[in-house]
Amino acid sequence: MTTSSVKNNMLPPGLVNNLQEVLRSRKGGDNSSNKNSDELRKDDSVGGDSTEPSTSTCNENAADENDSSKPIILVTNGEGIDSLGLVYLVQALVRLGLYNVHVCAPQLDKSVSGHSLTVRETMTVTPAEIDGAIAYEVSGTPADCVSLALSGALFSWSRPLLVISGINRGSSCGHHMFYSGGVAGAREALICGVPSFSMSINWKREESQESDFKDAVAVCLPLINAAIRDIEKGVFPKSCFLSIEIPTSPSTNKGFKLTKQSLWRSAPSWGAVSANRHPSAANFMYNQQSLGIQLAQLSRDASAAGAARRLTTHRKNVEIESVGAAKSDTTKVKKFFRMEFVDKEQEDTDEDLDFRALDNGFVS
Repeated sequence: MTTSSVKNNMLPPGLVNNLQEVLRSRKGGDNSSNKNSDELRKDDSVGGDSTEPSTSTCNENAADENDSSKPIILVTNGEGIDSLGLVYLVQALVRLGLYNVHVCAPQLDKSVSGHSLTVRETMTVTPAEIDGAIAYEVSGTPADCVSLALSGALFSWSRPLLVISGINRGSSCGHHMFYSGGVAGAREALICGVPSFSMSINWKREESQESDFKDAVAVCLPLINAAIRDIEKGVFPKSCFLSIEIPTSPSTNKGFKLTKQSLWRSAPSWGAVSANRHPSAANFMYNQQSLGIQLAQLSRDASAAGAARRLTTHRKNVEIESVGAAKSDTTKVKKFFRMEFVDKEQEDTDEDLDFRALDNGFVS
């Protein structure tokens, strides 16, 4: 891995120096470099050659092993608690033995939920099993997860030393950071006054493999360790969070590069979906048939003299209103649409923009 030129930036000198020390330690002869790289992957990646995450240890066992003197790291993400990016990262942090690792992540994929919060609804929180960590899955968004975790209602500690959202699948460069649920998790920590990272890998459907998550973890660990040192020294930036973008091939990255946020975004593409192809169309037709049966039964009951005598005025009003609403629903035509993001060529040639550095193989 080679270094890139570091221009004037708002990051504290301590963090930059730590990053430069990490990079210098990786430089040297080819044999030394390869050896260091192999040792880093061996020490910081998880599971050896296996690509299946281990989830054998319960939360109670992890709690027993926690050392109160160790810094607390909270991990969340956008894709959900079963995402390999999160599991591999958590396992790598646990293997270091330097931190108490806690996880509060969405139960389902919320990668494009933005910074939405769940209000006036009850969320479900369920213990999850990730080897060596205390973990919970939440029926909410990443912002919900971080807000809940930092509230003091879920964990016994008051606040973690660092919040990490990732490793998320797909770039969050440019305007995509506003759509990204993973970035929102880190932003929510910033709002709550806790230092945070958002980490994403530039996933490409035809090129990327599951093993790339392990390589991405190896890239991120030096950054996490450097950040922890700066936080403990009180020199980590308090007015921002760090958004870290990892190139498609993490193991062959060209080094770290401090970049500017671009205005890049994929183009939203909306398309109509026919009713017979929409998943809810069958349920919709079934409901209409069921409604017809109910109306027919109602008509038979209303025509019976005995049933008419038993109905109260209130009951009559309810039934009449139901029939009226049902009739009006039959006149409405439902349309179905689906949106996808389509990559488009960017004209901006500034090499210091986030997406340009990422495309050129740098960790942005």
